Amino acid sequence: MHYQTYPPNTDLSALIKCYWTLEVPAERRGEKQRIVPDGCMELIFILGDDIRRFTGENTSIIQPRAMVVGQITAPFTIAPTGYVHCFAARFYPYSVANFIQKPLKSLENKETPLAELFGQKAADELEQKIIHARDTLERITHIEAFLLNKLQEKSTRDTIVKLTVAALLSTSGSSPIKVILQDDLSKRRQLERKFLKEIGLSPKQLAKLVRLQTALHLMINQKGSSFTEIAYESEYYDQNHFIKDFKEFTGITPKAFLSAEQMELSSLFYSQD
Repeated sequence: MHYQTYPPNTDLSALIKCYWTLEVPAERRGEKQRIVPDGCMELIFILGDDIRRFTGENTSIIQPRAMVVGQITAPFTIAPTGYVHCFAARFYPYSVANFIQKPLKSLENKETPLAELFGQKAADELEQKIIHARDTLERITHIEAFLLNKLQEKSTRDTIVKLTVAALLSTSGSSPIKVILQDDLSKRRQLERKFLKEIGLSPKQLAKLVRLQTALHLMINQKGSSFTEIAYESEYYDQNHFIKDFKEFTGITPKAFLSAEQMELSSLFYSQD
């Protein structure tokens, strides 16, 4: 597998976390990989062969070739049908509402074709530019021109949402919402509504995902650390709390994650992101 990330240009650096590419040789077709939730939505173009996502033990769908993957609250299991070549933009948790008018909650745990969000003509034009671009840098130029145009059409960023997300990210998800809002119940209810509209998750769900990301980075990059050490360093109450949350979002235990072949791609994402 070859995974590489690229920084956004200055105009979009507050909204785009990174661009990334992934290539996997055709010899690995059929190998299942489990993708762990990370609190970010992504705009993905499949430039190689189709990718299958499993919806059950023996059921699956073929992912759209140009899509937005909404917030996921449970792991996705995917498998390539041949050669994998993807190009994608990864958004910060609060960012997608700046570009998409459809309620983000409706995108949760699924792939939505680009045409459904931006119209067939605009989606087709962008997809063709991405397909025929000479390299990744040219693809970034095309997608940034598209996103900047959408940003000028409608900007829906909300200060209370952005500040809350910033606080959660800066504290690895450990800052209690009631502390951020100074225990103002009316603000908390308002925040819940705005989070669902602009992020597609509740503040509590996002906090748990951000904390999980911190733990995953530590697990992958500090392999000598015990799970108890990782739990406390990631601000979990104890190891049992860490394992419970970990299983909720990955479907397996931390120990199984480190040894599972199906987690290779997620491990690659977390080791480099």
